[in-house]
Amino acid sequence: MSTSLTSRPLLIAILVIAAFFGGALFGKATDEGDGVIEGIIGGEDAELTSEALDVIEESYFEDVDPEELERASVQAMVDQLREQYKDRFSHYFGPEAFARFNELTEGRFSGVGMSVNEVGRGLRVATVFDGSPAQQGGIREGDLVVKVNGRSIAGEDADLATAEIKGKAGTEVTLTVFTPSTKETREIELTREELAVPAVESRMVTAPGGQQVAYVSLLGFSRGAHTELRDAIEELDDQGAEGLVLDLRGNGGGLLTEAVLTSSIFVEDGLIVSTEGRAQPREEFEAVGDALPERPMVVLINGDTASASEILAEAVSDAGLAEIVGEKSFGKGSFQELIPLDNGGGLDLTVGEYLTRDGDSINGVGIKPDVPARDRLATERDEGLRRALRALGASPSSGGG
Repeated sequence: MSTSLTSRPLLIAILVIAAFFGGALFGKATDEGDGVIEGIIGGEDAELTSEALDVIEESYFEDVDPEELERASVQAMVDQLREQYKDRFSHYFGPEAFARFNELTEGRFSGVGMSVNEVGRGLRVATVFDGSPAQQGGIREGDLVVKVNGRSIAGEDADLATAEIKGKAGTEVTLTVFTPSTKETREIELTREELAVPAVESRMVTAPGGQQVAYVSLLGFSRGAHTELRDAIEELDDQGAEGLVLDLRGNGGGLLTEAVLTSSIFVEDGLIVSTEGRAQPREEFEAVGDALPERPMVVLINGDTASASEILAEAVSDAGLAEIVGEKSFGKGSFQELIPLDNGGGLDLTVGEYLTRDGDSINGVGIKPDVPARDRLATERDEGLRRALRALGASPSSGGG
């Protein structure tokens, strides 16, 4: 199980990016569920729950299924966590759902080519990759996937929902998609493909004064992303780039190690991020050194920037290396652990939070940009990039934005 920061915002690209699967995107799967329920509700309360289940099983006027009662009890506990603590990232998988999740996420390397975030109605599309089945099917950023093969995914754990969209190359999946701007709902049948989406996209952007600015979009924090990012920046540096726009819009996160390594491309030394939880030891992650030379830099974010992306954005901002431009980020500052239970089900449980370089928690708060900028999906222009270039002291030319 890879150690990663869960977003739910998920950069799953719906194509099996390992950083975003394994159920707990920061956490690890433990081998034992013993004591988990007691850890949630406390020893005495656990005994009370067990006693109540026994009484109902023995004395209720009709026959009951004790396993169903136990599952309902666990689900009620998780629902209480979600309601009382506003934790929408903890989930309970019943045995059937847990088995289906494991089956669907194992050994699949194809999908439809989009990244998504978990929302109440299903999955909101954050990014659609060029040339993908999703793009060819007319899916756009901001669309909501509300059903998969005719089954509603409202309120469902995002890992499970996205696992059902993935599948063997050449097979078909039908998505029910709602477009908020037009209130249109449509069914789209897509054929899955094997997809290789790079972690980085980059190009040179020319400002009207002739300045050359490196534009680098980091799409995710899969293994090796830091190498791709550094190589792209150095290549544009060699071409004469005088500044950098690092685009983290739509990036839902990924591996914690990659969050630290990408931050270390810019931050020479010191703390990058720390993690802690009630039952988790505090861990601190320092910059690894060998940072690139400082340069004028802007980081672009939006509401789909989450988790590892927020760590990177905060690290360079707190170190005084970059200005943040865009919309307030998602605010995913907690991490989960996938814990199998004895009944065959599993808990995807929030077990801790991470703190930024300055020791702040952004969980549920997000990062507020220094310079607000909002993209308009209905326009061809990239308003965020144009504003970022102005923040660097330049305006985009007709060929740059």
